[in-house]
Amino acid sequence: PRPLPKPRPGRPRGGGTTPASAIKSRRSIKERAADVADRATPGHWEADFMLFAKYGQGLLIAHERQSRYTILDRPPDRKAERTAKRLARLLEPVPPQLRKTLTIDNGTEFALHYRLAKKLALQTYFCDPYSPWQKGGIENAIGRLRRRLPRKTNLASLSRRQIVSIIQTYNDTPRKCLDFK
Repeated sequence: PRPLPKPRPGRPRGGGTTPASAIKSRRSIKERAADVADRATPGHWEADFMLFAKYGQGLLIAHERQSRYTILDRPPDRKAERTAKRLARLLEPVPPQLRKTLTIDNGTEFALHYRLAKKLALQTYFCDPYSPWQKGGIENAIGRLRRRLPRKTNLASLSRRQIVSIIQTYNDTPRKCLDFK
């Protein structure tokens, strides 16, 4: 009889570490106050990157949970240092009573989250690994923005004014969950 073929080497399964284990001062979403989950009080934000097909292109998006107000920035890369600075610049103009918490995922781009806590007195929380639905508001916002900015969009071909127009249209869209306001 012929010998059986060797299995093709594939992706290693299990046993790996997640970026979450490398994030300093990481606080789980489970430690977040209960009033954040029901969207009853303003000032609780979620943030994520909206990535595009061309390597290195992405938008940093922050989304307020109660009002669904969304702001964005177009950083040149997703390095942790730059991401922390850009998030601080996005949220700094927001009055302190309207910036209490920030929920993010475990990407290494958010590794310097503790700088936001120092600079803006903002508590940061992380979703469980591989659980992006725990910050569903931002995931929904990105899905809605994809209607105007599909994955294949080349961000270099869009001006700042065009991107601002897209986010203003998004923020001005009446929503059923906000009684069509």
